[in-house]
Amino acid sequence: MPRLEIRPFGTEHLAACGALLADRHRRHRAAQPLLSPRFADVDAAVAELTAVFGTADASGAVAFRADVPVGFVLGAPKPSPVWGPNVWVEAAGQAVTDAEVARDLYAAAAARWVDEGRTAHYVLVPAHDTELAHAWFRLGFGQQHAHAIRRASGPTPTTGPPVRRATRADVPVLARLDVELPLHQGRSPTFSAGRLGSVEESLAEWAEDIDNPDYATFVVERDGEVVGSAVGCAIEKSGSHLGLARPENAGFLAFAAVFPPARGTGAGRALGAAVVDWAADSGFDSVVTDWRVTNLLSSRAWPALGFTETFLRLHRLVGY
Repeated sequence: MPRLEIRPFGTEHLAACGALLADRHRRHRAAQPLLSPRFADVDAAVAELTAVFGTADASGAVAFRADVPVGFVLGAPKPSPVWGPNVWVEAAGQAVTDAEVARDLYAAAAARWVDEGRTAHYVLVPAHDTELAHAWFRLGFGQQHAHAIRRASGPTPTTGPPVRRATRADVPVLARLDVELPLHQGRSPTFSAGRLGSVEESLAEWAEDIDNPDYATFVVERDGEVVGSAVGCAIEKSGSHLGLARPENAGFLAFAAVFPPARGTGAGRALGAAVVDWAADSGFDSVVTDWRVTNLLSSRAWPALGFTETFLRLHRLVGY
């Protein structure tokens, strides 16, 4: 086999790497046909990759055998302090003909990232590609998050407590539930560093947004009291499901939270089913959601509701 050569990612590589990305996406859609067919087209894949390369401080590496491109990795930082001094390899940020090549590509690209002080590394891997995921695991990465999808049509039977649409009278409890989710995520075993807002902030937001037709808000009741809420919307409202990770005509299960005493009663699953049914009634073809895999509740509730993983977000913190 010809020797592997690694070069820094440059503008001259966009066309060839876009073709690799389109091929990867075609294979991904064979496993997850609900993903957008658009990026199986080389021109669309090149355009997406060009946009990533145009992100501030983007950098990466391209692998060649006998002067033929066989893979690339391309990452860029996000400005939010929540993620640390970071680099993200997003959904369009990698494609390889051989999973092992990803390790050589990361070794080359990460040297620059760490030299720049970017030591928190995140990568999205197609969930069906176990060989590629294992290659990243052997680089010290572990799974942090899951992106998932299911058809909007079809039954969503639940035996949980009753769910209804939220009204303005529910704003005080909706504000409390807004805070409940980051509180839960900050505890063991998730230990999320996400910002914890205040009930007062949420009250002001809900007072303004409760009648926004772009969002469908549901509450679940137990013994006549609201114990949880969920929000559905179009996938275009999501800032994390972008590019190859954004299906066409999809709804989004954007939020769900249940107060601790009501957990384990089926309240969360009933809320999720309500959002799926709303998406079907609204004409969406599929529903997308995501969760921290260390969140024991959501990582069990959403697969039980029929969601299957599309992308795995892997994470590595260099130096520890």
